[in-house]
Amino acid sequence: MHFRFIKLALLASLTTLLSGCYERHRTTDSLCESYPALCAELNVNDGQCRIQRTNLIWQRFDVHKNPTDAEKFKELQFTYDYQKCLEYAARIEPTELKERKTIRMNALIHSYDAIKRLNLELSTSPDPDIIYYRWSQGDQNALRQFLLLEGTPKLETPALQLALATYYTYKDKEKTLALLKHALELYKKGDKIQPEIIQSLATISHQKGLTQNAYIWATVGSHFNLPVANKEKLAALYPMVDSKRETLDNSANKITNALKNGEFTADMMK
Repeated sequence: MHFRFIKLALLASLTTLLSGCYERHRTTDSLCESYPALCAELNVNDGQCRIQRTNLIWQRFDVHKNPTDAEKFKELQFTYDYQKCLEYAARIEPTELKERKTIRMNALIHSYDAIKRLNLELSTSPDPDIIYYRWSQGDQNALRQFLLLEGTPKLETPALQLALATYYTYKDKEKTLALLKHALELYKKGDKIQPEIIQSLATISHQKGLTQNAYIWATVGSHFNLPVANKEKLAALYPMVDSKRETLDNSANKITNALKNGEFTADMMK
């Protein structure tokens, strides 16, 4: 009983401590007061870019607590969002407090410096998502690094399989189709499917003359509310007897349900 009381007391103390930490940084203003470096050179107390600025400040706090490459990559993405907003806001002429435009310009310049710093810090990261990002920015060394990861568990995510598929799009369409279908196999029930995967499957199948496959993927896309041709246009694009169309529609329905339940396999397209 005595041990149980001590255990409960420790849990209560820990809960109070964590609650206190949370309460102390319940607002962005209180966070900036405690950690001014997180908010330095940002356009604080300004209605412009408030959401992007708040997201960035809290992500900087996450990096402060856990300075991993993954957290820094999130900070980089939030910084890009903030910068994009500032590029518009810096052109606005304030009706009052003219110095706000100067503050926004300074914050914009700071965002460029922050992005440069984060890119440098992430330039040697082994994280495959970051390697792909560097490749997308034109880093050919990153492309070589990324391709070396092909076939390893590190690329076993839908997004990275899609990224790998983009590399092979103009080199090997059969392989591209296989990679795209494998990307769909990696989704779990309830996951949001990247529309580019289904759209690419429909487009490449059409280009290769695989009309039945193209029709199925286009129909699957319509079930996910993707911008594909309506039924009338699909019927004109892929003429076939009604019995065949019904069979393909049934296949599309099965694939759609399998994707929603995280049960799709590439064999379903045989």
